[in-house]
Amino acid sequence: MLRSMSEAASPSPPQPDTLPAVRLQPGREKRVLSGYPWVFSNEIRMEPGLREVPLGGLVRLESSNGRPIAIAGFNRHALIAARVLARDPAATIDSGFLAARLQAAAELRARLFERPFYRAVHAEADGLPGLVVDRYGEVLVVQSNTALMDRLETPLLDALEEVFAPAAIVLRNDSPARTLEGLETGVRLARGTLSGPVELEENGARFLADPLGGQKTGWFFDQRDNRAFVARLASGRTAIDVYTHTGGFGIQMALAGATQVTLVDRSASALETASAAAALNGVAGRLAFRKADAFDELQRLRDRGESFGVVVIDPPAFVKSKKDLKAGAQGYRKLALLAARIVEPGGILLAASCSHHVDAVLFADLVARGLTDAGRTGRILRQAGAGPDHPVHPLLPESAYLKAIALQLD
Repeated sequence: MLRSMSEAASPSPPQPDTLPAVRLQPGREKRVLSGYPWVFSNEIRMEPGLREVPLGGLVRLESSNGRPIAIAGFNRHALIAARVLARDPAATIDSGFLAARLQAAAELRARLFERPFYRAVHAEADGLPGLVVDRYGEVLVVQSNTALMDRLETPLLDALEEVFAPAAIVLRNDSPARTLEGLETGVRLARGTLSGPVELEENGARFLADPLGGQKTGWFFDQRDNRAFVARLASGRTAIDVYTHTGGFGIQMALAGATQVTLVDRSASALETASAAAALNGVAGRLAFRKADAFDELQRLRDRGESFGVVVIDPPAFVKSKKDLKAGAQGYRKLALLAARIVEPGGILLAASCSHHVDAVLFADLVARGLTDAGRTGRILRQAGAGPDHPVHPLLPESAYLKAIALQLD
């Protein structure tokens, strides 16, 4: 049954010695003790009393012999049944605890970026399982993708206010990942005031994001470095940004000196936001906007004999679950084929995937097969993932979801 956890959030933190105990099966302690942050349902002794633990409730994680080893959030209905929050089994989980984690994440970003526009929290890698926080200056956009973080909503909001002093906090709890945790989905302004889109900066460019109505949190900070790289290669060339969303790649290519840039997306509202950003950056005269399906538009351009010096294809996830893998893989291969056909000789193709079920090796193979299908050859200039504000937990390499490959084609 789907439910919202915010109403059930405890007004005062439970003491560690009062937490329900969740005991691991014999021989299943090694991974957790080595730092792995997840415990799967088949690793736990599912005793009858655990039915009384509320969704996402804090528990004391114990080894098979009863030794306390961590504090975790427990969800008996999920495959990942326990998510480690504190390695100290005597820790008190309250707004102060959460503020300390947030402060550490904030200090890291302050070293990475001069301006307050970045992913401020990236889930397990920042010690806050399933929590995503994007920062747009004085506006924070939060995604809580686990029952644990949902249950901690009130102390979390208090901690965010303490660390960042934001003017507004938006809860973008509309991710499909929440349904796997048995949670409701929705979007709401949780704290402060907000009146429409917010402005952000990236690589010297200005953009607009809609925290309440845009895709995901309103902007995709993960492509920051990839946008900067491909923009440097666009000077003096024509370019096309397919699946442009709000113009991230296209506008930065125009600012870097591209002679003409076409932005393609099937969302009229996204293109309107991109157009407004183009005006902010003074490049509207070198941009063309096309509302179209990506596959249809790429085929149309090929049929008309059009080509570009730089082609960017950055689609939404084609593989949202393992059952989608075959069809999604075919989609990436076909997209690479269609895109390669409109790249000028000596031009640049940047292909990206945000499907975490498609690993880097498979994605590179699909792009290579697409080039072969198109009768093109070339060379890989760069293979990269997300920027450093999207750190990866060292024991969760599968969470490195973003892949981007830049190639020069003959």
